[in-house]
Amino acid sequence: MTEPLPLRCGVGLKAQHYNDIIHEQPNVGWFEIHPENYMGPGGPPHHYLQKIRAQYPLSLHGVGLSLGSSEGVSSEHLHALKRVIDRYQPAQVSEHIAWSHWNSIYLNDLLPLPYTHESLQILCDNIDRTQAFLGRSILIENPSTYIDFSYSDLTESAFINEACQRTGAGLLLDVNNIFVSATNNGFDPYHYIDTINTQYIGEIHLAGHTEKTLPDASIIRIDDHGSAVKNSVWMLFKYLLTKTNKPFPTLIEWDNDIPEWAVLEGEAHKAETLLVRQREGA
Repeated sequence: MTEPLPLRCGVGLKAQHYNDIIHEQPNVGWFEIHPENYMGPGGPPHHYLQKIRAQYPLSLHGVGLSLGSSEGVSSEHLHALKRVIDRYQPAQVSEHIAWSHWNSIYLNDLLPLPYTHESLQILCDNIDRTQAFLGRSILIENPSTYIDFSYSDLTESAFINEACQRTGAGLLLDVNNIFVSATNNGFDPYHYIDTINTQYIGEIHLAGHTEKTLPDASIIRIDDHGSAVKNSVWMLFKYLLTKTNKPFPTLIEWDNDIPEWAVLEGEAHKAETLLVRQREGA
């Protein structure tokens, strides 16, 4: 059986950093990949990933399964995902609570769901099918949102709690997404953490976001993963660690305007310091 992820900080693996990682073997806990980048049968991505996987635990974080789609998950995508899982034996597999295809049209985006009983059932059915096909449980990630639907039956935290309870899936809690959604839609991010069932958490994500000023002078926050983690997100992460009184496998995401390896490693060490304090009870 594959070992679980260590209770340390990991980093999203980017091609720009392959050689730095292989040659320096940096002191980070693990790496996470988007499996869609490795669904081809061969080539340089697999050459480098095999070397890195031999030294570090791995987590797979999907972006294309479309768990919220009323048409169900793609059988072709599930087969491709399972081939990557079988090849690299990751400690964890995760996907977004989102949809991205309809009527054979595939969109390069993670679109939000209304938090209704109907969409909850669709999500749970798709999670059940995915887990049965893969023969393992997955983690589901809370989304970043920019505007509320006009109607929902449940709050986001209640929706996610119910999905995890029904399916046995774990939770990938993205702290940056909580802050972005809360400030865009006018709810309290700390109350969100108070109401989410932290027993389901199997992984944490931290990332940067951008603030844009709208014509009415209001601010909207964009979850673009293109900068360092903001202090407001670090504070929310600290609150989560204090509330739960335990560390979690934690990832630094940086997907756009990717910096030199040393910058990304520095962000990982900030999170690692907080996790070490939690492990040692400081």
